Amino acid sequence: MSTSRRKIEHLELCAASPVESRKTGAGFDDVMLVHRALPEMNMDDIDTSIRFLEKEMNAPFMIASITGGHPETTAVNAALAEAVEELGLGIGVGSQRAAIEDPSQEESFSIVRDKAPSAFVYGNIGAAQIREYGVEGVEKIIEMIDADAIAVHLNFLQEAIQPEGDRDASGALEVIKDICSLAVPVIIKETGAGISHEDAFILKEAGVAAIDVGGVGGTSWSGVEVYRARERKDTESEMLGELFWDFGIPTVPSIVECSVSLPVIATGGLRTGLDIAKSLALGASVASAALPFVGPALQGKDAVVKNIEHMLKEMEVAMFLCGCRDLKDLHLAPTVISGWTHEYLELRGFNVKDFALRSTNKDFQRV
Repeated sequence: MSTSRRKIEHLELCAASPVESRKTGAGFDDVMLVHRALPEMNMDDIDTSIRFLEKEMNAPFMIASITGGHPETTAVNAALAEAVEELGLGIGVGSQRAAIEDPSQEESFSIVRDKAPSAFVYGNIGAAQIREYGVEGVEKIIEMIDADAIAVHLNFLQEAIQPEGDRDASGALEVIKDICSLAVPVIIKETGAGISHEDAFILKEAGVAAIDVGGVGGTSWSGVEVYRARERKDTESEMLGELFWDFGIPTVPSIVECSVSLPVIATGGLRTGLDIAKSLALGASVASAALPFVGPALQGKDAVVKNIEHMLKEMEVAMFLCGCRDLKDLHLAPTVISGWTHEYLELRGFNVKDFALRSTNKDFQRV
């Protein structure tokens, strides 16, 4: 099956089928921002602006990589791009592999920069494909959308389930090191299984500019492959996909795992502005989501804008109730981690109490 055909299958399945994590959530239910009954501020004065990888954004939010690579995806990417341009946010495109294999598919990606000339836009290619196309291939996909950054996605769980998947993960670190010399920042992006502290440290040493945790809790690409396998009557792939549907590290603990002094993008199961606020309080620089905007994008730009604006209003309410005037305050907001996430992080050696005891008030002394 061609890469282009697979891309439209993925989009259709995400739009019409239950593909989210089933047993394991992202972990946001285990996170509580400590309420400030006396926020001592005007909510209208909240500043959500951020400078991320040398690009100004009106809020710490991006539409994560969704699609591209098939003629029917062009309108979807256009609607998404128009929305982020209007709101001053960021966006990633889907894997550009299809356009490398078939240059006629380039418009489904380049439309994003056409419709979002001033937004933060990042390109996207798999680590396995870099081995095949080399640094020159990566430069081509950057040029294709005039990208502000390039995301290298790690989707080896999905590759392991797909009959046509690339299961050779050897040498991935070396090719990542190779492209870190390019003129644009390199983002390493997991696609639903999370990133551990060990891998985050290795990636930092390799020279990457940011890490997108892509944790368990949102779209399960193993789950997507279950539906594809079922249609093909491929019993083995279907059984593998079912078993590994929720495999990996949930988004919340993965944010903490990736605390290696690099910007972190929180992706995977974020569905509200409160989730965005919690992500930033835990250490993320920016948050992103994909699945919530698939349906609205099929309706058009206005539907996407409406959904994002609602999420950003929810984030501002959360900031107000925590006494946070800006994102710097939010990064210091006292945050309680409980439940399974607390247990996991403690067992992994992280001191979760530190999150609960901090304060945005420099004059505050605990009595």
